[in-house]
Amino acid sequence: MAQTTRDKTPPHDDELERAALGSLLMDGEAVAAVIQQHLRPDDFYSRANQRVFEAVLSLDAKGLRSDIQTVVQELKQLGKLDEAGSASYVSGLTTVIPSSANIEYYAQMVKNYSLKRSLLKVASEIGISAYDESKDSREALEEVQQSIFELSDDRHVVSARKIGEVLKETFDIIDSVRKSKNPITGISSGFDKLDQLTAGFQRDEFIIIGARPSVGKTALALNIAANIAFHKKIPTAFFSLEMSGIALVQRLISSEAMVQAQNLRSGYLSTEDYQKIIHVAGGIYESPFYIIDMPNMKLLDLRAQARKLRSQQQVEIVFIDYLGLIGHENNSLPRYEQISEISRSLKSLARELHIPVVVLCQLNRDAQYETPTLANLRDSGSIEQDADLVLFLNREQQKKKKNEKEEESQLPVDAYPTDLIVAKQRNGPIGVVKLELKSKVAKFVPVTKPPSG
Repeated sequence: MAQTTRDKTPPHDDELERAALGSLLMDGEAVAAVIQQHLRPDDFYSRANQRVFEAVLSLDAKGLRSDIQTVVQELKQLGKLDEAGSASYVSGLTTVIPSSANIEYYAQMVKNYSLKRSLLKVASEIGISAYDESKDSREALEEVQQSIFELSDDRHVVSARKIGEVLKETFDIIDSVRKSKNPITGISSGFDKLDQLTAGFQRDEFIIIGARPSVGKTALALNIAANIAFHKKIPTAFFSLEMSGIALVQRLISSEAMVQAQNLRSGYLSTEDYQKIIHVAGGIYESPFYIIDMPNMKLLDLRAQARKLRSQQQVEIVFIDYLGLIGHENNSLPRYEQISEISRSLKSLARELHIPVVVLCQLNRDAQYETPTLANLRDSGSIEQDADLVLFLNREQQKKKKNEKEEESQLPVDAYPTDLIVAKQRNGPIGVVKLELKSKVAKFVPVTKPPSG
């Protein structure tokens, strides 16, 4: 009878594990190379080897080199020498190999076996989930996709990290920014004043762009996405739940070529305009801009697509137009509860994928004639709580009363002064950026000088 996987010992190679540890004891400088491969104590199968590696990491955090004596002493202080197999076991690790020259190979193989054990664990969980009658099949699929993404992305989820480890990463970032002398630490929006306030769109952040209908939130999102994908060549995904992919590309071409969108749709193009759009199309054809055109998209489908784009296309930022059109699997829930769950899930997605997730959101009617506030976020107060950065678009004309409409007619038809309000920023200041919407080409431009009068 064939041996079942249940009867087999989980994949591991004890000799390789001891070779990796022996190399670290012979060459304390090799610790940095091993840490770069994200090797962690529980990547070792043997409990004794786990404890030895914990001691090596502990010494490294203190700035001390690892050798037989220091590791044994550290294990004593940690109270884990017995679990590590005694001092004789530690000293015997250096006899496994002649030198530490192949440490990176040993570490890679230890990680490889650890990944195989993780795959077996996921496979087991899939089986248990499939038999769980209380769990919806799509919910089970979502959990499976998340587990596999974490493995394929080579991420290692731990329950806690000692502050020293995080502190080192933090100082690496600080030093990098200081040396580069570039205050934009995230992804640039293309609007200098906004970038000065936010330092760019930051990784892990859930970002909201809110406005009343027809004020320009889709135009702003496309302007920013175009700058990121077309001009910075950063892989960008745009989920369009309201507009078709063709309509979206028409707007992109219009704003990039500064050719009226109406002329694109009608075909009434001058030779000059046609040359402009041909030039723009040629420039953006190979750009890393990914459009997901799917009306009535469910939350689970959106998350799955985002993971796929992150894993396969290395997408660095995601835009979603817009939150109110994302479907929830449980239609029996009140809409505000659905929106709350969608909001929390998208924030979690930003953290999981380690990228900014920018979501467009409609504001309630109270914002029509007044300056928008966080209370105007539609359908759920959880959006305000979950968001790391909230941007509002506020057009001055909206605040005018009916008897002032004649004043609106005096404004240029194609120029709408618009405030981009940074209403919330978890890690920075709030403020207002003055923009102007060129409505015929759906293009926001900075206001370079204050209005007269």
